[in-house]
Amino acid sequence: MGSKLIVHSLLRAILIVAFHVLALPSLFAQLSTPDHLAEPGFWPTRNVTSREEYVGSQVCASCHAGKVAAQKNTSMAKTAAHAGDADILRATAKLNFNVGQFAYEIRSEGSKSVYTVSDGTHSLSFPLVWAFGTGRVGQSYLFKKDDGKFYEARVTYFDTLKNLHFTPGRELDAPKDLQEAMERKVPAEEIERCFACHTTAATMGTHFDEQKLMLGVTCEACHGPGAKHVAAAQMANVAGTPDAARGTIFNAAQLDPPDTVDFCGACHATFWDVKITEAKGVATAKSQPYRLEQSKCWGNGDARLTCPACHDPHQQLVTEAAAYDRFCVNCHAAGMKKTDDHAGAVCQVATKECSSCHMPKVNVPEMHYAFTDHRIRVVRAGGAYPE
Repeated sequence: MGSKLIVHSLLRAILIVAFHVLALPSLFAQLSTPDHLAEPGFWPTRNVTSREEYVGSQVCASCHAGKVAAQKNTSMAKTAAHAGDADILRATAKLNFNVGQFAYEIRSEGSKSVYTVSDGTHSLSFPLVWAFGTGRVGQSYLFKKDDGKFYEARVTYFDTLKNLHFTPGRELDAPKDLQEAMERKVPAEEIERCFACHTTAATMGTHFDEQKLMLGVTCEACHGPGAKHVAAAQMANVAGTPDAARGTIFNAAQLDPPDTVDFCGACHATFWDVKITEAKGVATAKSQPYRLEQSKCWGNGDARLTCPACHDPHQQLVTEAAAYDRFCVNCHAAGMKKTDDHAGAVCQVATKECSSCHMPKVNVPEMHYAFTDHRIRVVRAGGAYPE
């Protein structure tokens, strides 16, 4: 593990030097998620020492009823489920996918979903345990064997297909046997990272506990453990000084623009998270913070261009392009002068649905889905995907 950290640090240092040579000073404010986690204080996906530090969203609702009620209906709040409760599986009795000699199938009945792979002669079957993702784009699955370890199913449900296909990055041209065709054993540290972004309070200290975690991304996944804040708020109410509780919970709204984008990047990949993995091509469109920070208008960071400037994390994602026009005119409105802060030219082509042209949809083949590219730009017909 120590050697991995050394390699990570060296690679990051080399990349920083390289970008300095290329004169991209605006990127120095960004950090990788491991670097943020090494800093003091709360950061998304950070482990804490005790489950008692968390209170749960129901307690948060006693003061923030509207936000909690709206947030629980978002995809983030539903991004993890026990397989028996997964809507996709409960609604579909049979999902299947065939490739070569191998036949993949998930059969569901009631609260039980069984994953089976056959090579035409033999087959292996295991009940699914966890479902990650709501199915709006896709949903992937974990199961366990007698050894108690987690295994990732080789196939994922994709909404555009209404069926199964290879899990992104897990396609095999020629599996050596039925077992390899069926699964990938997931290392413990990777399991912790997966659950850190799909659930809340899954790991206490160094102990991962799937029995006591909270499903999905809840209030405390982004604001940090709330027990101290609740206690302070109760005392403040008794004393008649409600403002005294402020500062006892993490508020991402107080971050500067680069850190705000990195905050969301803890699960959606920061600029440096992507660079360190050396990801290339259209697959990087999945990493919205990375693409956003490559926009020319990002500069050294602009509060009008952060993730929450356009997307309220307490509300379900809006997918209609016209809904974002009001944010575009914050910089590109008629009458703004070049002397205005980050004023941009007014589009000569259209006056609405700006993002449909300047943030084009990019098809990511392994995801069977077209993602909105958050690298804001003037798109030229036939132009290559800008790296």
